[in-house]
Amino acid sequence: MTNDLLPAPAGTPRRDRAGDVFAAALRDRPGPHWLVHDDGRHRALPVRRWHGPPEPATRAVVARCAGPTLDVGCGPGRLTLALARAGHAAVGVDVSSYAVRLARSRGVVALRRDVFAPLPAEGRWAHVLLMDGNIGIGGDPVALLARCRDLLRADGTVLVELEAPGPGLWRGHSRLVSRDADGEPRPGAAFRWARLDTVAAHGVAVAAGLNVRTLFAAGRRWFGELARRG
Repeated sequence: MTNDLLPAPAGTPRRDRAGDVFAAALRDRPGPHWLVHDDGRHRALPVRRWHGPPEPATRAVVARCAGPTLDVGCGPGRLTLALARAGHAAVGVDVSSYAVRLARSRGVVALRRDVFAPLPAEGRWAHVLLMDGNIGIGGDPVALLARCRDLLRADGTVLVELEAPGPGLWRGHSRLVSRDADGEPRPGAAFRWARLDTVAAHGVAVAAGLNVRTLFAAGRRWFGELARRG
């Protein structure tokens, strides 16, 4: 990637506590940790997977990339690493300085940035990734996807991990819950979050100026490829 794609703007503000929450889970591995939503649903966080090597499901995502790719909410950088190994110019961004350090320790390019703040090469990325539930960032998938659309070049795509058909779109607050040394659940502070399934993704994409080009599954996980409208 050329140097003009990687300016060094000043520090970036955070929209909510999510970055601190996930950084805490990354530090306190292997957990266990859960993301508990205020609608009563919860899921275990795959912290071991985040720290591990690129898993087989990432191949289906990487195979759809053919140009400079921005990995939003990169965490320890395993997707950024998979892209680099495939020969793509890739940059990971995360609001957590700890996550960025972990990603850089893998030898990938990673920046501490908020996706809603100024980013390198706006309007010139071939692909933007939102994996591992990162469609939830900020608690508003329409706003997040619209922001990703602005980062893309005219023929670019957003590759987003989605939930299986059924729950639709949910927006609300979530908490990280971890077990302490005595085995008791320890809830953290609430932060804005969202979930999006493969059915509701169509309407959300249109509202953000995108179309769902295709949906695909890899193992038990679902993904969407979204392209700019018009």
